[in-house]
Amino acid sequence: MENIDLFSLREHFNNNRILLCFNGPISRSLIEEIGNALKNYLQAENVQPSSAMDVFSIYVELTQNIRHYAKTKGYGELESSATVVVAKDGEGHYLVQAGNLVDKSDGEALLGKIQALAGMDKAALKAAYKTQLRHPREEGVASGAGLGLIDVARKSSLPLNASLSHANEGRAFFSLRATI
Repeated sequence: MENIDLFSLREHFNNNRILLCFNGPISRSLIEEIGNALKNYLQAENVQPSSAMDVFSIYVELTQNIRHYAKTKGYGELESSATVVVAKDGEGHYLVQAGNLVDKSDGEALLGKIQALAGMDKAALKAAYKTQLRHPREEGVASGAGLGLIDVARKSSLPLNASLSHANEGRAFFSLRATI
């Protein structure tokens, strides 16, 4: 392994207002520990309780979705790694970004769902949420990108932003950013 210039990395984090960054295999207990650190940071910064709750709940939703996806796909430790960043932009908005390896076809389908949600206003998102809430879940059928994702879009102050980067072996890296 080459020597990592931690000072440059620190400067990069500071210049980009990155508050929290994680890259690696993600477990339920790790999601909880990082979530506690995030809550403590938001409390120390005196963030409005409603905004702090939105940042925290979006972090939890995105990381749990990654963990659940990797588990249902039977991914190994390396394939089930997540990259999570929580930052603050120059206007005071919090950015919660999360990404993971996905099967390319799953990523393309998810990207389509995100783009559809990004095109909706608050009223349409509320209607979509209510419709999804009333829609019965079929047992044993994957329900990804449903109610939780719509809720993330509703809590975001700007449209969701997603991208898909080609990886190898029929996979891609999916990333999603929510702005609070």
